[in-house]
Amino acid sequence: MPREFLTDTQRRQYGRFEGELDETQLTRYFHLDDTDRALTNNCRGYANQLGFALQLTTARFLGTFLSESTQVPRSVLQFVAIQLGITNVDSLGSYMNRKATRPAHRAEIQRHYGYRDFNTPPWRFRLSRFLYSGSL
Repeated sequence: MPREFLTDTQRRQYGRFEGELDETQLTRYFHLDDTDRALTNNCRGYANQLGFALQLTTARFLGTFLSESTQVPRSVLQFVAIQLGITNVDSLGSYMNRKATRPAHRAEIQRHYGYRDFNTPPWRFRLSRFLYSGSL
């Protein structure tokens, strides 16, 4: 018998920012270390650098990558942009409009950091097996 693990509210909120983040959350999930900056600096232009860094840090915080409907809080934009020396955070709009760039960045982040998409084989099966074995 299938079970529902998330409430309706949790399902609606999944993969979305809910308001501004506090300093602890920003420091923990949105800090860019030397490796993060090196990968980000490989991107051409400020919009791509900011977009790549936000994809990376959003995946760390939300467990998902940015989508077109995701609204990034101003505190997150500014925190990441300051670390990159970017003063115009409005360039994110042009990044989000580039359909080919975002998937390429997601793939690079997944490859480099070992992130997996659990909606694809064999990861979906492995996750299901792991969850099932823990529920016995």
